[in-house]
Amino acid sequence: MTIEIRVPQLPESVADATLVAWRKQPGEAASRDENLADLETDKVVLEVPAPANGTLQEILVPAGTTVKSGDLLAIYVPGAAGAAAAAKPASTKAEAAPAAAAAGGEAAKLSPAVRRLVEENKLDPAQIAASGKDGRLTKGDVVNHLGKQGQSAPAAATAKGSSVAATAAQPVGARGEQRVPMTRLRQRIAERLVRAQQEAALLTTFNEIDLTAINELRARYKDRFEKTHGVKLGFMSFFVKAAVEALKRFPVVNAAVEGSDIIYHEFYDIGVAVSTDRGLVVPVVRDADLRSFADIEKQIGDYGARARAGQLSIEELTGGTFTITNGGVFGSLLSTPIINAPQSAILGMHKIQDRPVAVGGQVVVRPMMYLALSYDHRIIDGRDSVQFLVAIKECLEDPGRMLIGI
Repeated sequence: MTIEIRVPQLPESVADATLVAWRKQPGEAASRDENLADLETDKVVLEVPAPANGTLQEILVPAGTTVKSGDLLAIYVPGAAGAAAAAKPASTKAEAAPAAAAAGGEAAKLSPAVRRLVEENKLDPAQIAASGKDGRLTKGDVVNHLGKQGQSAPAAATAKGSSVAATAAQPVGARGEQRVPMTRLRQRIAERLVRAQQEAALLTTFNEIDLTAINELRARYKDRFEKTHGVKLGFMSFFVKAAVEALKRFPVVNAAVEGSDIIYHEFYDIGVAVSTDRGLVVPVVRDADLRSFADIEKQIGDYGARARAGQLSIEELTGGTFTITNGGVFGSLLSTPIINAPQSAILGMHKIQDRPVAVGGQVVVRPMMYLALSYDHRIIDGRDSVQFLVAIKECLEDPGRMLIGI
């Protein structure tokens, strides 16, 4: 008996998906619920699980194909019959050797985007220098490796009497090029950002905050907080809480434009931008106003880990009312973020840097951060945007305000 492996039911908002890579090759055994293939939509990567213990018998759809819900992908042999069938497709297995090698060992640690590059170019991940966390390969590592493979030495001049001129005409150093197709997520990001700039009247206002009070608070309670809640007390929970307080004072910043109407949201679902190898994703912390600092830190930590593993669901990536993005983790001192449509504003955090500032008539060195608020000027006036950012500044420079609601 065989089982047909089909594309799972895709979310309602997703029309189709791209079959990025097969995690198992014909003749390879799999356990129940083990991932057989990666499907990439414009928001998340979905897995195709094995229906039972058995063996993948035949692949009917190659990697790179666009598929829809219910499309037939492969034939699977369950149980002991599957194990016996492993010896049959020897030729197919031999042809798929490079991909099979990439699917195991080091490749098990690869993100979907990196795995796709490795398999498309028939590379051995073990032969590529890794620069990511815990020795993981990044997309940049693979692209750099491919670039080195494509390098060629400058051609030598051969014409007598013109060697100097010929040598001068030759390029110096590597001049390789790599053409890599955009992932569906990257295409979706590009589409949304361009649309936001075309449809919204974008402006950005700036301010700076002194993080001395938050640093002191974190230093005083970080050990007890981690022991009590099992999670570290970071900066992001303070910014989420401050954003909620400011949104309560200025509801229009939490609103959205729909046609000729303004939709005022009476809840606070805060999107937190997370960078992954596949691109930027924005999972949503729902009802942030009702969550504790510990709840927010746990939620963000979980989102970050699952985003990098490509395991976020569509529901976790949709429906936010306001977004926070932190370019400071990459060293950005100042930037102008683009709103995450249909939202009307986004808060940009930046690098914390010790700078001299005037306090009480004295010049002192304080940990400072520039904040940027990009907003849709169609519904948010300059006054509201500036006062909104001032409200966040007040909450963060005096965190006690958030506890007593002033």
